[in-house]
Amino acid sequence: MKVGIVRTDNNLAPKTPTCMIMRGMIKATTEKSLVGHDPAEFRLGKDHAQWEDLYGEGILDPVYHTKARILNSAIQEIGMGKYQYYLFVVAGFGWFADSVWPLISGLILAPVVAEFRFDGPFLSLASNVGLLVGAVFWGLGCDIWGRRWSFNLTLLIAGIFGLVAGASPNFVTLASLIAVLGIGVGGNMPVDSAVFLDFVPASHQYMLTIMSVWWSLGQLLVSLLAWPLIANFSCEVNSVSCQRNDNMGWRYLLFALGGITLLLWGLRFFVFTLLESPRFLVGIGRDEEAVDVIHQLAKFNSSSSSLNIEHLRKAGTTQQTGGKILSRSSVFQLQHINALFATKKMAFSTSLLIAIWGIIGLASTLYNSFLPYLLATRGASFGDGSLYITYRNQVILSVIGVPAALVAGWAVEIPGLGRRGTLAISSGLTGAFLFASTTARSSTALLGWNCGYVFNSTAMYGVLYAMSPEMFPAKDRGTGNGLVSTATRVFGVIAPVIALYANLSTSVPVYIAGALVILAGFLGLLLPYEPQGKASL
Repeated sequence: MKVGIVRTDNNLAPKTPTCMIMRGMIKATTEKSLVGHDPAEFRLGKDHAQWEDLYGEGILDPVYHTKARILNSAIQEIGMGKYQYYLFVVAGFGWFADSVWPLISGLILAPVVAEFRFDGPFLSLASNVGLLVGAVFWGLGCDIWGRRWSFNLTLLIAGIFGLVAGASPNFVTLASLIAVLGIGVGGNMPVDSAVFLDFVPASHQYMLTIMSVWWSLGQLLVSLLAWPLIANFSCEVNSVSCQRNDNMGWRYLLFALGGITLLLWGLRFFVFTLLESPRFLVGIGRDEEAVDVIHQLAKFNSSSSSLNIEHLRKAGTTQQTGGKILSRSSVFQLQHINALFATKKMAFSTSLLIAIWGIIGLASTLYNSFLPYLLATRGASFGDGSLYITYRNQVILSVIGVPAALVAGWAVEIPGLGRRGTLAISSGLTGAFLFASTTARSSTALLGWNCGYVFNSTAMYGVLYAMSPEMFPAKDRGTGNGLVSTATRVFGVIAPVIALYANLSTSVPVYIAGALVILAGFLGLLLPYEPQGKASL
């Protein structure tokens, strides 16, 4: 049975000073601009500029721009309620999956290599190829056939193939299944961030940054599972012979995570009802359906909306492009990609975001994919490289990420700092801690430096995952998310290839990763748009 959604008082929103100020602004804006006006003037009012949108005039299609502003006002009028909080949870499952499954190739690397005897980077390569295909397919696809199909299928694919991967009889089978589940996982971030941002009021867009807490919780859970399973049911490090019966830990881990992912998919599909994005609907000319979605949202939140179809019709009409499955213009004219490069400023912004994602993807994938392996081998040289200590340290690192996500959500709302400043600072500190890790002379020191790295990199990713969809128009947001995700996945594919030919016993890969992350932070300061205090369209 579907969950019932009732009104939630806005006092349940986080009571940071910034949020309290915002709530007062929104209340005033709502009272002055949404009440007592002619229906055709729904979005207008003398205080409307307090929540100006991210783009100026002439950037977006004028009809879509006007309709998106109207929908923003309608969602702000409804306010933050139960539907958005439920959506925060179920969309967070995508962050969870995006954390758990890419990490798995690193967590199971040592016991799988011991059993199947292959070059370790090939497993990471298979995972990243799947993630690359998923980012392209689901990211671009959700702007063609809508958000709901993509939202519900990605977790299902990941859960099924993750579960089956645990029974793999050889490396080829395991790598193939890991690649296919990656196709499902690769679509979670592009789709889920677009879905959440399409329904959240402008006053609560910062919650997209806080959603990275699900990423940290995913890492924590998989580390807690890996610790006892792999430590107690695996062959010894550097053992000469490793048979399946003595090495079941990594299989148990895949069975557990596959089952959990299927459970999360079940909650999404059977318990929660996802509404189609109203901005996506007006972008393909289905205004009546968009109005209907707004009123369903209001009903779920036990609120009301004064929006009606005349408000959208007065803005003009857009060409009907949405069919039952595919939008012909989206397929043959590449209009969603072209829209992201429509002006010099938009093109510069999109290109810079793609570059930042690609650079960070290369640096972090090269480092993170082999972090457990690095801890084990370096720990072994320090005399304490057992599987138990390795995965205990992984749990510690995972715990560090939880407060980092909350700090990032707070920092992006600080006036004068915003998304760009937080990204630059967290990126710079991430690179600094990567450099510092090369000075470790004990496994305890190495763990300490990695704690600093994980805290700042989690904040960095939280900001990057949030500000990117904020800077794309909703009708093209899935495509934009797909492009930046594709960039990081492409370099994710390149990273294990580099590792195949690099000497991992030196500190060179860490220096390279640190320099790249610092460069990405500098590029973030050059972004032409700052989403803080502005409504995403």
